[in-house]
Amino acid sequence: MDHEADAHRTDLMTITRHVLNEQSRNPESRGDFTILLSHIVLGCKFVASAVNKAGLAKLIGLAGETNGEEQKKLDVLSNEVFIKALVSSGRTCVLVSEEDEEATFVDPKLRGKYCVCFDPLDGSSNIDCGVSIGTIFGIYMIKDKDNVTLEDVLQPGKNMLAAGYCMYGSSCTLVLSSGNGVNGFTLDPSLGEFILTHPDIKIPKKGKIYSVNEGNARNWDVPTETFVEKCKYPKDGSSPKSLRYIGSMVADVHRTLLYGGVFLYPADEKNPNGKLRVLYEVFPMSYLMEQAGGQSFTGKERALDLVPTKIHERSPIFLGSYDDVEEIKALYAEQAKSSSA
Repeated sequence: MDHEADAHRTDLMTITRHVLNEQSRNPESRGDFTILLSHIVLGCKFVASAVNKAGLAKLIGLAGETNGEEQKKLDVLSNEVFIKALVSSGRTCVLVSEEDEEATFVDPKLRGKYCVCFDPLDGSSNIDCGVSIGTIFGIYMIKDKDNVTLEDVLQPGKNMLAAGYCMYGSSCTLVLSSGNGVNGFTLDPSLGEFILTHPDIKIPKKGKIYSVNEGNARNWDVPTETFVEKCKYPKDGSSPKSLRYIGSMVADVHRTLLYGGVFLYPADEKNPNGKLRVLYEVFPMSYLMEQAGGQSFTGKERALDLVPTKIHERSPIFLGSYDDVEEIKALYAEQAKSSSA
């Protein structure tokens, strides 16, 4: 056994240690945020294990027939896992999940000062074909936990304290920001710990990739159409951008964050408000993009300035490398100018 290599493992920066270090810089910190986050991390580990089909043999049995035990749909299971993990942390007072029509108000005895908005398993329609899927979350502070209402949840994204996603793919990666840059952690299955593998992620200022569902092209507005046309047929002599579109937001955004470029889900005639949800898709991903030096835009405004009016509200979204989003903003400004002329 290589004792030297083993000894090195003690210097690993686990996610808990990283969060504790960050919180220690904040004199008001009482450890509540760290506790909340450790419950989110536990939920992610549980879902990672379920997505990897842990315990599959028990369900199928040696003979190869399923033994009657109902297999819960993974997205429903993931939702239950996160609700239980967040409530039992004793640090939350209201939860908004993509899976539940109504917000969950935590029993007053178990309440804390945070609100968590999350999509427990984003891209779950991709489960059967083995494409990466993930959990997305955003954390807010609530002023008065004992008298919390739905209004308290409908805050602009710029009020978020922290956001992140966990991607269940070829490896399990958790990307997190609490307002001090973006860090990526990878689950080491032998330790059962998330280890810091991508410190201080910075998105390239300009990218070579664009990511969009081109099947919707005939319903796009002019700025989106013009931008995508420029990606494919640049008039300035530069090389065309590559198209990459997985159709699982976590995977598409993760690639955009690491390699640069732009991810867009614009409005179209069929979906005039776009398709992605503001509280648990648009806001957390926009927060991470800005923290990594990129931008995020709705076609009208900075995404994090948007004030939602409903918990499952949708919005168009353009996010990624600073210069690429800047180009999209210019096209929308041009359109606004010509329509007001």
